[in-house]
Order: sequence, then structure tokens, then C-alpha cells
Amino acid sequence: MPRRNSGYRLRFLDKRQCYYVVWTEGGRSRERSTGTRDLAEAQIALGEFIRKNSRSAGPRDPSETQVTDILAEYAEDRARETVAPWRIAYAIDALTDFWRNRTVVEVTRETCRLYASTRKRSPGTVRRELGVLRAAINFAHREGRLTRPVAVALPDAPAPRERWLSRLQAAALLRAARREPRVRLYLPLFVLIALYTGQRKEAILSLRWSQIDLMDGHDIAASLGAVVGRIDFNALGARRTNKRRARIPIPRKLLCHLRRARKRGTDLGHVISEDGHRIGDVKKSFAAACRRAGLSGVTPHVLRHTCATWLMQQGVQLWEAAGFLGMTPETLERVYGHHHPEFMRNAARALS
Repeated sequence: MPRRNSGYRLRFLDKRQCYYVVWTEGGRSRERSTGTRDLAEAQIALGEFIRKNSRSAGPRDPSETQVTDILAEYAEDRARETVAPWRIAYAIDALTDFWRNRTVVEVTRETCRLYASTRKRSPGTVRRELGVLRAAINFAHREGRLTRPVAVALPDAPAPRERWLSRLQAAALLRAARREPRVRLYLPLFVLIALYTGQRKEAILSLRWSQIDLMDGHDIAASLGAVVGRIDFNALGARRTNKRRARIPIPRKLLCHLRRARKRGTDLGHVISEDGHRIGDVKKSFAAACRRAGLSGVTPHVLRHTCATWLMQQGVQLWEAAGFLGMTPETLERVYGHHHPEFMRNAARALS
């Protein structure tokens, strides 16, 4: 029985001390030297080899196309243009282990379920990863590399999380963040911005001082309780995505913290930074602060939930709160609407 056709992959040949691109075609093993023993350079050569060989033949049937080839082309052509390319890279790494040596036509409801069971991750994680696979297949079809698309069965979306912090819990988290000398110059500021603006973690970490108008000449207005200055979480020239980023006035209690932090920053530098360098992630330091504060089940995204919940509890109108948070009024009402003091009150009055 001839060998099954397999996708392109790298293999280090000891006898030649070099990485080779190897694949199976027509039942025969084939190989092509990358000319290097450096893994990073070999991976670049692999991507270039796949791109040249996969596009020259025109559209291919899903039964003749390897899933790994589709993923590699998507990573090369599309992923780098996204807001968070590293997330797609993580997903592709996970997908490759399972889908290696499988063709696109083998992407069925059964194999997607098998992937979910073997992956042993949360439904939300599996849904994101299979979402990348679906995007890669659809992208290949739009670009004329597949004769037809193939449906990818995603797990049901998990229910929205109800976790949010009370004022006392938020204060405890802030105190814990200030106790750690190594992160005390940026982690408390991250927590404050997240609580007072409700923006996503990446929007805050990528925020630069040039996107903030502190309006330093309006101290009198600020002292009288007026909202002063604005933050635009949309970086200049950045591509707009479904992950909306808001342009909002600066809450008065956040203003003083931003002004103190601004004295340490530079005009073009990042707001959340250390020694002039952007902080890549606050996941570990944030988790450590939560442990010190005695909080469980809290991630940076919970601060967005907290801000939305506080706005609803204060009776802010849906359309205004949604604009402030950078989400649709429908999402805000569906996930957080029950916290609003007027939630279904008219219905209760009618029955009374």
C-alpha cells in the first residue's frame, strides 16, 4: 500500500547537519534542503517553500490539501496583520499536533469533536482554536487556493462570566499590587485604568501617552468635579476590529494617577511600562497580587466586567455605558443588564 500523502514539515538530518523540508507525494518520500542548521531560519525557509509550491498549481480540492499547509499559509499571509498575531500562533501550534497528516476534507463534525476531547482544554479555548482553523480555511478559499470551503464545527460558546469585584475587593487588589516592589510602578496603574475605563488588557498595555490628553491647564475644573481630558484607546493608524476600543473622557479619580505617572513617561512611550519599555503582559504579576489579596477566579478581564457592572449599578443609560466601554448596547444589556436598578422594573410594576 503506498504511503499516504503528507504535508510539508521540517526534519534535521544528522548525516548532513542541516534542516530539510520533507513530505510524501504519490506514495514517495521527498526532501529539499533548507541550507541551514538554524531552526528559526529553517522555519522561514519552510514557509517560503510552502507558499511557492502551494500557489503555483491554482485552486486545490480539499481532499488534496493538507490542513497544516492551510494553517502555514494563513500564518504567513494573514495572521501578522491581526491585532494579536501571537494568539493565532499559539492556536496554530496546538492545531498542528492534531491535524498533521490530515487533509481539509477530513475536517468534519466528528474530527472537531475528537480534537476537543484530545485537547483537554476549556470549551472557550477549543472554540478559539477551531475558530482559527475556520478562518484559515475560509481565507484559503477567498484567495483561490481551495476549490470550496469546508465547515468547521465549533463548540457552543461558554456562558458569560458573572465574576466581578466589589469596591472592597477592588481596594484589596490595589493594595496588594502596591506591596510588590518589582511591579509597584506599573501594576497598580494598570488596575486603576482597567477599573475606571473598562477596557481590555491589550488596549491598556498598548496605550501610549500620545493617546492621552491630560489637559493640565484645567486643574480648577477638575477640582470642581468636572471630567477633564480624554483617552483614545485607538492607536493612530491601527486597524479597527470587532474588539472595539473607545475614546472616552478621563474620570476625575483616575486623572491624578495618570498625571503622576506621566512625569515618569515620555511623549511616545507606553503608559504601562518599566524602564521605558512596554510591559508584555501582566498575567503573572496580576495573579500574584490576587493571591495576596485573597481573591480567586480573578483575571485582568474581570476588571472589565467590574467596570461594566458598576456602571449598571449606578443606573447609567445603556447606550452611554456601552459607548464608554466600547461594546454594543445589546451585549451590555444581555450580560450586565440585570445589575441595572431599572432592570424589568416596569414589568414588576405592571403586575403590581
